[in-house]
Amino acid sequence: MSEREPVIGIDLGTTNSVVATVQGNQPAVIRNRSGATLTPSVVAVSKTGKRLVGQIAKRQAITNPEETVYAAKRLIGRKFSSQQVQEAMKVLSYQVICGEHDDIRIRLEGREVSLPEISAMVLREIKADADAFFGKPVTKAIITVPAYFNDGQRQATKDAGRIAGLDVLRIINEPTAAALAYGFGKTVNGKIAIFDLGGGTFDISVLEVGNGVFDVIATGGDTFLGGEDFDNRIIEWLVFGFAKEHGVDLRKDRMALQRLKTEAEKAKIELSTIKEAQINLPFIYTPPGGGTALHLQKALSREKLDELCADLVDRCITHCDAVLKEAKVKASDLKEMILVGGMTRMPKVVDAVKAYFKRDPCKGVHPDEVVALGAAVQANALVSEEAQVLLLDVTPQSLGVAIAGGYVRKLIPRNTTVPTSTTELFNTSKDGQTTVKIMVLQGESELAHQNELLGEFILTGLREAKRGEVEIEVTFDINSEGIVSVGARDKETGQRQSITVTASGGLTEDELKKIMEEQSDYLLEAKAGEESRNKKTELENIIKEVTALIPQVQQVTEGSEFGVDAVAKAVKSLEGAKRALEGGSLTALSDAIDTLNRTLNLFRGVLQRIGTR
Repeated sequence: MSEREPVIGIDLGTTNSVVATVQGNQPAVIRNRSGATLTPSVVAVSKTGKRLVGQIAKRQAITNPEETVYAAKRLIGRKFSSQQVQEAMKVLSYQVICGEHDDIRIRLEGREVSLPEISAMVLREIKADADAFFGKPVTKAIITVPAYFNDGQRQATKDAGRIAGLDVLRIINEPTAAALAYGFGKTVNGKIAIFDLGGGTFDISVLEVGNGVFDVIATGGDTFLGGEDFDNRIIEWLVFGFAKEHGVDLRKDRMALQRLKTEAEKAKIELSTIKEAQINLPFIYTPPGGGTALHLQKALSREKLDELCADLVDRCITHCDAVLKEAKVKASDLKEMILVGGMTRMPKVVDAVKAYFKRDPCKGVHPDEVVALGAAVQANALVSEEAQVLLLDVTPQSLGVAIAGGYVRKLIPRNTTVPTSTTELFNTSKDGQTTVKIMVLQGESELAHQNELLGEFILTGLREAKRGEVEIEVTFDINSEGIVSVGARDKETGQRQSITVTASGGLTEDELKKIMEEQSDYLLEAKAGEESRNKKTELENIIKEVTALIPQVQQVTEGSEFGVDAVAKAVKSLEGAKRALEGGSLTALSDAIDTLNRTLNLFRGVLQRIGTR
């Protein structure tokens, strides 16, 4: 194992991200450079223009709200015009704008930044932690996504991995990864359910586990249901209460909005262990042109939080009910019920799960770390001949083609085990039709326009005939990587046309290459910056030591020409070193370190010789 190139599993979360690996046949979380297991999925640019990621970015969010991006995962791979995105923008402190392809861009550093770029910044931070852990660059990874992510969201996540310098071996579903971690090293046989409620998304999956095989039976969920929505309910309660009392809408002030978000999240977490949380926001609003500042002080009880979020919890249970029915499984058939994600610490959520599944959930997994650990298990299985793990996943949403009348003919229903293939016959819809457009759609609606368009192509050269006489054979293939291939064939002439559907995630290949080149430059800058900081620290220490030794050398060499000359050269070298510190050039810093080290060795030698006389 030690000879093989290291591989990692990454849980790229809405709120926090985690990275893990398998060492000594055991999955383990890799701590970040601050010693923590969780890295906040937050990206920012400081007021001095420095790029910040993780905890350091989160800390300055209140003072720099417009340049601090959080919860990007909820937006990735989505259309700007979608209702969910428009609603989300009302409570985001940073600026969201529409890209050329109706994709989402963020205004950051005075430019438009794509969401894969934002996620790549978080992934690059995680990669740096893994590099430091292994003592060498890590390039291979598995990244998890919510089970209900569509092709566009999955491809956007893969793009983020590429931009970050990672070879993404596979994208796997978060509940499936949690099941892999739960079953690792155990003899597990039977059906289990994974209830995954994180910062931005909710998934419920039912799996059949036995003899190292993890077979997903059904999965479902909501990619816009998570901790962010619970936070927003608290924010709304605070905002409307403040508006009723003072006639001021705090959502119009980005800094106030960020302060509200921080306090809402803090109160929500506290209410998992205590009955009442105090929310104190002094000077939350100052009237334009001066006047008396307004403060916000509220007590939020657990009972009130449960009331505010009751419908969100009910939505989770509704999805559970739908997935169990689709899997043809009763709650009593389940061997285990596993809770995953930080929001499952909320007592109201735990109580709802207990009531629906009529059992206590498993407490043998870490809700924040289990997904990354499972991703590491799968990553290890892909590169190790010894690992005995077989993962049989499903396609999360139905796939089909548009047909006459604006409807969809589904060829592959959701929760079909992949890889899979299917073929179906279609007929021309008009007299004299010589071409047919094949529009590949993903989603559950019967109406074509309400589904996601994954791609389209045209089959030409059809025989002119009456409507319905010409038959077209359409074939769908999905491989184990989730890549969709669609082909069409004129049964009479054998004429063929096909495409491989790889949703763009809002980025064209040219855009992606350009971003990767730019990020490559940034990587070089980041590396140089780290080396510069190290050299500055080293030089500062030498300056202190040389400065402290000058009086001692003057004392022991008093009256000698050598002593005067040596001290004069040392003072000159110190002046040069201080200029190098101000300039920051790597070459200047290295030269100053070499020069002062020679002076330091000379001084030490003089003092040692004098001291031994």
